[in-house]
Amino acid sequence: MRTLSITLLVSAAITATAFAQSGPSPFTVAESGQGFPTLSAAIGAIGDRKGTVIVAPGTYHECAVQQGGDLTIRAATPGTAIFDGVPCEGKAALVLRGRTSTVDGIVFQNLRVPDGNGAGIRLESGSLTVANSLFRNSEEGILTGDGPGSVTIDRSTFRKLGRCDRDLDCAHGVYIGRMASLTVTRSRFDQGMGGHYLKTRTARVAITDNSFDDSAGHVTNYMIDLSNGATGTITGNEMVQGRDKDNYSAFITVAPEGREHGSAGLVIDGNSASFVPGLSRSSTFVANFTDDAVRIGSNRLAGGIKVQDRR
Repeated sequence: MRTLSITLLVSAAITATAFAQSGPSPFTVAESGQGFPTLSAAIGAIGDRKGTVIVAPGTYHECAVQQGGDLTIRAATPGTAIFDGVPCEGKAALVLRGRTSTVDGIVFQNLRVPDGNGAGIRLESGSLTVANSLFRNSEEGILTGDGPGSVTIDRSTFRKLGRCDRDLDCAHGVYIGRMASLTVTRSRFDQGMGGHYLKTRTARVAITDNSFDDSAGHVTNYMIDLSNGATGTITGNEMVQGRDKDNYSAFITVAPEGREHGSAGLVIDGNSASFVPGLSRSSTFVANFTDDAVRIGSNRLAGGIKVQDRR
């Protein structure tokens, strides 16, 4: 599948040895050409305006908070700018409170906090676009609050994320709150460490041409959890369920935490779902916790996977 080959190529580039930081000013504001020693200083220089910070290759043990404006943070070379192990405000490597935020080509890793939801990105206001990025070895990849904005994710990888331990609420690969919409395309989710791979409370979704590979997952749950229902599309995705599951009863759920959005307009079509080789069990492709008539089209399901059920 072309989606899988693209994301694997991106992951291979990202996991290569990081280059040393170049020069005393690794963070450059593109519009002015001015360099800064920290990401926080570069973001502060943009302030409430529109601007782009270019990040030189290197591994950075720092974090930053956006307080306003329209901000883009872009790696000079995708996959070589790594933010490692330092969260701001006990939340994330990037805490975003602007009008719009774009993150392109950045690696986030080893993010953990006492609350158990340390993330690469924490979106607290505005809209977010993420592309060509890698989130790995953390409690959460992307976590958002509620608001009128949208989240778009493209060509990104979410690896070894999530947890459900320490008597804390579970963390997930991606957790999007009550926002207007979520779009996820050409991305890869794999090797989950607990929780769901993709959990969203948005009213509308477009989840297309992604790979959900649970073959090396550990005590994971659903591939896609539409916690409160949603309209939109789930199409062209590949899903493989692994052996080590906390809950293997379904691949996709609709409103398991209560119906807030109607799901009669939801189309689930052209996906594939299977088990890892040698695994025989029963599961359901779509578990619908409402009476909304979700439109389930032609999907390729392995033996033992029921098309849908009402729960």
